[in-house]
Amino acid sequence: MNSKDVLAEVEKIVEKACADENNIFGYGIWSHHITQVVRIGKELAKLFKADPEIVELSALLHDYAGIKDHSLHKEHHIHSMTEADRILKNLNYPPEKIEAVKYCIVNHRGSVPGKRNTPEAECLANADAIAHIENISSLYYLAYARMDKKKAAKKLGKNQPGNKTSGRRKI
Repeated sequence: MNSKDVLAEVEKIVEKACADENNIFGYGIWSHHITQVVRIGKELAKLFKADPEIVELSALLHDYAGIKDHSLHKEHHIHSMTEADRILKNLNYPPEKIEAVKYCIVNHRGSVPGKRNTPEAECLANADAIAHIENISSLYYLAYARMDKKKAAKKLGKNQPGNKTSGRRKI
């Protein structure tokens, strides 16, 4: 399989997982996050002089495990790295490139300390962060939409503007 075929096959695999009824994030994780990370990652690859193929593959696969199985979401960077290894080996992708993709994925999370010693890893981490900022509503959805209203209100805190317990008067 050539590089374009590998990219096309990985894209199909990830989009199919995003469309699956068991994906608790819904198809929006594909249309509003994964595709944005790919787009931004490719732009950053030019600026960082990174390998655009590695960046695109890692962008496609960076959240894959959490999409397939929500119970893996907390450590999806580790599980997605393992899934990337399995998928890319099945596609006969070169071993040294598989390692580069895995390195990007395991180090992409801003909330988890990691090393980003390659331009490709920097591209993925930054593309993921930018995509979250560009689409802040998706972060809100991930954080609160799946909670029941009482739990969400408690997590958001009682001291919100307009809330009777906020100490503010409505004018």
